[in-house]
Amino acid sequence: MTQPDHHSIIQTLNRSLPGCLSKDRFAFQRALQKIKSRQKQGKPFDRDLARLVESVATSTEAVATRKRNKPKIEYPALPVSDRRDEIIEAIKQNQVVIIAGETGSGKTTQIPKMCIEAGLGCTGLIGHTQPRRLAARSVSQRIADELKTPLGEQVGFKIRFQDKVSENSYIKLMTDGILLAEIAHDRFLNQYDVIIIDEAHERSLNIDFLLGYLKQLLAKRKDLKVIITSATIDHWRFSAFFDDAPVLEVSGRTYPVELVYQ
Repeated sequence: MTQPDHHSIIQTLNRSLPGCLSKDRFAFQRALQKIKSRQKQGKPFDRDLARLVESVATSTEAVATRKRNKPKIEYPALPVSDRRDEIIEAIKQNQVVIIAGETGSGKTTQIPKMCIEAGLGCTGLIGHTQPRRLAARSVSQRIADELKTPLGEQVGFKIRFQDKVSENSYIKLMTDGILLAEIAHDRFLNQYDVIIIDEAHERSLNIDFLLGYLKQLLAKRKDLKVIITSATIDHWRFSAFFDDAPVLEVSGRTYPVELVYQ
């Protein structure tokens, strides 16, 4: 193999890395830097280069497969569904988006599906946090039902003592505590394309820690997106914290309640 061929292959690898699975990119970048260093030092690197080319090809093919197998998205008649196009465009154009909506707007179940329509979920997971285990479990079941897929396939959840996420999953529901625990061994959250922090207005210690950590991480991972969903109370504080991130307000839906006096 001639030197120009080496240069061409390395340039191709550089262009291919953004199309790999997000969990692989960091390791591939380090391997590529090592190859470039050996090249400058005049040391052999053909075997490492061939191995990296094969690994990158496998990773990009996995992304292509995920794109082909994306679930078909349908939306129920909910207030957030009426703002679908606007929300999807905001997700595409911004690294951080704040979505404020009252109870019943449908933001918890529909925003992960909008992320798929925005092109997310193919190179990494759509991570979606909930304050409580029961909520993570029930929301994942609801989204799976709407996508007409068995729970644990395209939609999964992870809570303490239970992990129902597969390699085919696009959406992963979990508690705030689970995501915090994952940071210990994946500090760049490389397995995720987007993190949705739901019910941020509850301002638990876990949520506050996550928001602070994500703000620092966004500068290091330009490809990661963050969506904060909150009730309409104090949502502008979240926007200010994330450098005036755009805020989209969604109306809620109320249901009639019959009072029976006995």
